[in-house]
Amino acid sequence: MRVPFLDLTQINCTPKVAEAIARVQASGNYILGEEVEVFEREWAQYIGTRGCVGVGNGLDALTLALQAMDIGPGDEVIVPGHTFVATWLAVTRVGAIPVPVDIRASTFNINPDLIEDALSNRTAAIIPVHLYGQPAEMGQIMEIAERHNLWVLEDAAQAHGAAIGTARVGSIGHAAAWSFYPTKNLGAMGDGGAVTSSNPRLLARIRTLRNYGDAGNHQYQVIGANSRLDEMQAAILRAKLTLLPWWNATRRDYAERYLRSLDLISPIPVAGSVWHQFVIRSKSRTMLRQNLAEFGIETMIHYPKPIHYQQAFRNPDVSLPETERAAMEVLSLPIGPHLTWEQIEYVCEVVRQEA
Repeated sequence: MRVPFLDLTQINCTPKVAEAIARVQASGNYILGEEVEVFEREWAQYIGTRGCVGVGNGLDALTLALQAMDIGPGDEVIVPGHTFVATWLAVTRVGAIPVPVDIRASTFNINPDLIEDALSNRTAAIIPVHLYGQPAEMGQIMEIAERHNLWVLEDAAQAHGAAIGTARVGSIGHAAAWSFYPTKNLGAMGDGGAVTSSNPRLLARIRTLRNYGDAGNHQYQVIGANSRLDEMQAAILRAKLTLLPWWNATRRDYAERYLRSLDLISPIPVAGSVWHQFVIRSKSRTMLRQNLAEFGIETMIHYPKPIHYQQAFRNPDVSLPETERAAMEVLSLPIGPHLTWEQIEYVCEVVRQEA
């Protein structure tokens, strides 16, 4: 049996998506029109914030949010060691310094118990990442931020619909950055991103920054960027947003089956996760991955080399033992609405056999 890691054709080739594409084609309006405006309202309502600004991609969402917070040269920003490089890259793009903090082994998210030891008089913000769809420990993080007067920018690029109690991630920090890259739980058919917030000042500044710095009527008050969510992607996201609750429920059902079957090597589940990835650990990862491939099961590694080992960010003085161990052991199994129960059961059987 073949089990693809992801099959976007099944997710994207739906009547609702086709209708959305045709609607934009017929409108003749392709940049900053009604589709973007409506999607911004719908996404803000879904997340539970006062507003949303659509931008070009997830990296720009992080970068523009930091700019709107007046974070720049001389500032330090707390980031998790184990994350996608965009989290760190956004900090450097505004001239600030990423200060990595290690993760909890059980959740792969930033360990808030270690944050205060990493603070200095130059710390301006914390970027918790809801990695793999698992909510970070926002209660403790927000308490730390309040005590030290720090901004909190949620990197929610992998957590569309995740929640902590009744609060959806993306509504807890001062702002949240979203990616709608095609592989996400809510993905476009191209690049796309957004920032959600209930802070009117931040929202207004990001809206200006995304469009060359135009505050309206060609008044360029700041140096901005060209980073706009386009009408086609907004329409596609609107169509797929109606399906997101069902897709996330399917992910949760599949994750629960994995958890019951793979209890010795699977992660501790976090309440409210939307299981963007289902990540296991294996000290024999290379062999396990090869064996699964022989049985037709595709896997991926998120992420194989810590950022502080990468040439662009290499720092020999940084030691993040849990991040480094995760990089050597993590393996992502197939999960998502493109799969069937038969395929999930097959993966469980093969992993139990080969692990």
